[in-house]
Amino acid sequence: MKKSNLKISTLLKTFTLLFICSVVLTACSGDDSNPSVVTDDSPEVIDDDNAPIDDDTPPTTNYNKLIRVENFGYTLADGDQFEDKDILYYSLVENKEIISDYRKTTRWDLGFSGLYSSFLSGNNGSDTGNLGSGTSAVGGIYIVAQPFDEVTDIPDDSVFKTNREIYGTDENGAFGNGKGWYLYDFDGDLVRDGSYDNRHIAYALGEPLVLNNGTTVPARTLILKTAKGDYAKIKMISVYKDIFNREDFTRTAPKMYFTFEYVVVPKGSTKFEIK
Repeated sequence: MKKSNLKISTLLKTFTLLFICSVVLTACSGDDSNPSVVTDDSPEVIDDDNAPIDDDTPPTTNYNKLIRVENFGYTLADGDQFEDKDILYYSLVENKEIISDYRKTTRWDLGFSGLYSSFLSGNNGSDTGNLGSGTSAVGGIYIVAQPFDEVTDIPDDSVFKTNREIYGTDENGAFGNGKGWYLYDFDGDLVRDGSYDNRHIAYALGEPLVLNNGTTVPARTLILKTAKGDYAKIKMISVYKDIFNREDFTRTAPKMYFTFEYVVVPKGSTKFEIK
C-alpha cells in the first residue's frame, strides 16, 4: 500500500472513532427537553402521607387548646452529657414529633439542638443560620420573664429570633446564656445542699425558682411563631423521664425527656386564648 493511502485510511478510522464517541456521549448526557432523564441536581420531593410539604391549610383541631407533651426525647447515656446529640423536631400545630428527613420543610415548629439538645429555636427558612434554612418557613422564638398563664398578648413579629440554639441555659445558673428556659445547677448548691444526687440538675423555669441566696428567678415562657405563621406559648416543665416535680429531680434520673405544655393560636391572632 502506498504511503498516501495509508494516511487516508488512518484518518478515516480516526474520524469514525470520534464520530461514534460523539454519538454515545450525546446519548448519555441527556438534556432538559427529555423528561425521562434524571440529573444529579433534580430536587428530592419528600411526601408524607401524600400531603403537600408546604400546604397552607394545616390541621386546626389543636388551635386554642392547652396541650401537654410528656417525655419527648431520648436516653442520654453515661458519659454523653457533653455531646451534641441528635437534633429533635416538633410540630406544635400537629402535636407530634417530626423526623429529621423533614428538616428542610415547614412541617416542624420547634427545634431542640446543641448541648443536651436543650437549646430551642423556631423554623425559619430565610435565616441561613437556622435549622430549616432555605424553605418558606417564617418562624422564630422569643422568651419573656412571665408565668405561662399571664402571657396573653402576642408580641410584634420584630421580637422573634430566627437563628438556631437561641434559648437554653439561664444566666442565673452554670453556663448561663442570657435569659433561658432552664437553670443548670452544676455543683448542686444553688438550689439544694450540694450533695452528690443534687448536682448537675436542670431546673425548668416554667415556675419561679428560689435560690439558696434568696434570689427568685422569674418564671420563663417561650413565645413561638410557627413555620407557617401561627403563634404558640410554651411552658417548659422537665427534662427527666416521668418526673415532673422539681423536688424529685436527681442527677441519675433518665434524661433528656422534655415535658412541656403549650397553646397554639391561628395566624392573625392577637391574644392567646383557650377555648
